[in-house]
Amino acid sequence: MTQELFDLAGRTALVTGAAQGLGFAMATGLAEAGAQVVLNDIQEDKLRSEVARLAAAGLRVRARPFDVSASAQVRECVPSIEREMGPIDILVNNAGIHRRGPFEELHEGSWRDVLDTNLTAAFLVAKQVVPGMIARRSGKIINICSVMSEVGRPTVATYMASKGGLKMLTRAMAVEWAKHNIQVNGIGPGWMATEMNRPLMDNPALDAWVRSRVPAGRYGDPVEMVGTLIYLASSASDFVTGQMVYLDGGTLAAM
Repeated sequence: MTQELFDLAGRTALVTGAAQGLGFAMATGLAEAGAQVVLNDIQEDKLRSEVARLAAAGLRVRARPFDVSASAQVRECVPSIEREMGPIDILVNNAGIHRRGPFEELHEGSWRDVLDTNLTAAFLVAKQVVPGMIARRSGKIINICSVMSEVGRPTVATYMASKGGLKMLTRAMAVEWAKHNIQVNGIGPGWMATEMNRPLMDNPALDAWVRSRVPAGRYGDPVEMVGTLIYLASSASDFVTGQMVYLDGGTLAAM
């Protein structure tokens, strides 16, 4: 009985921003838990290469490159996925970018790029997926937020604004769609060992600062996202909605 609660066999998942890092780790984890997984990214060559590697390992995966921040592409590609693969039962809004710099030096274009990719894309994709979930009275949406949905540091204003907005969008979706038996939750990773954090990891002073700030004393491994994701994507969390789960090695608990 307990094992069945976490079984994703027979379900189809869409993971955005899945060519590398957290997205790839989460997509792999969903496939290993039995789901059929569609991996999305705008890095087409890398995406297809990684999906081929997973398929060769026997996992049920497909590559669908398109820009989730472009409404026309979302309106075209999401219905196409469902026609080919069946209804999307699990949506993981993970696509994200970062533009670091002092607030007063930020360009408007950078601001819009980050907000469009990190926040508006989740709105666009969910709007395409959720009508089917409502009709079936079943669905799981997991938005990948951040510890910076809660706290911040200098030079990351655009990222903070997008992830803070995504946290509240998660709650808005949750309270609107709970009556349709759709659960919407967020995962907030802390500092993870990904390419996005490479500028921190490669800078000795910043790297030391991060490690001193995290009570666990280290960066998280992307695969450490998988357990929480499987819980939120499975029947085990059917009465859990509107929640944020922070995977941060204790960062938010510390002064």
